[in-house]
Amino acid sequence: MWLGQCLYATLAIQGGGFEKDLMDRIRTGDIAVDLYRPADLQLWWLASDFGRALFQLIGRGVIPFAFGALFFPMALPTDVTSWLALLVALLLAMVVSFGIRYLAALSVFWLLDGTGINQAMMILGIFCSGMVLPLNAFPGGLGTFVQALPWAAQLQMPADVLMGKTDPLHAYAFQATWAVVLLVAGRLTQSAATRRVVVQGG
Repeated sequence: MWLGQCLYATLAIQGGGFEKDLMDRIRTGDIAVDLYRPADLQLWWLASDFGRALFQLIGRGVIPFAFGALFFPMALPTDVTSWLALLVALLLAMVVSFGIRYLAALSVFWLLDGTGINQAMMILGIFCSGMVLPLNAFPGGLGTFVQALPWAAQLQMPADVLMGKTDPLHAYAFQATWAVVLLVAGRLTQSAATRRVVVQGG
């Protein structure tokens, strides 16, 4: 529970990161200015989101987690290796989180409004990341299905790594695979959207 609260804002599980700004820029047409800049659009927003995530990890993550560890009993690992493994899992989770939200934001090129997609991403993020209930508690095929989705790389995998419930290398491979898939999908979608903007004269 405390780890979930720690990572809730860090990974923007319910949204609230860069995606709203990007959606607004697409909707208003200001994205045309971004496309003219001598910087890659995807990397620009990735760097921005990493800064936000690290800030939230310290202010909204570490402090509440330390409070919980101080006043409530926790079965935390005592070896440094587990905590270092958690940091790697968190970095990969940040990339996966960005990839999911970047694709959602780019959908506004076609949907023209991000309200519906934001609500869908909020529900999926909370339900499929392990925020409400650990994914390994889901029954049968549903459990297998949700654990294969990219949202599992956000909260469930870091939690499993910290608690020693999974081999860190297995978790890293799962997270890295989804990170690559999402970033490539974002790149392809961005390319298609850019051609659309050029056709529209943006």
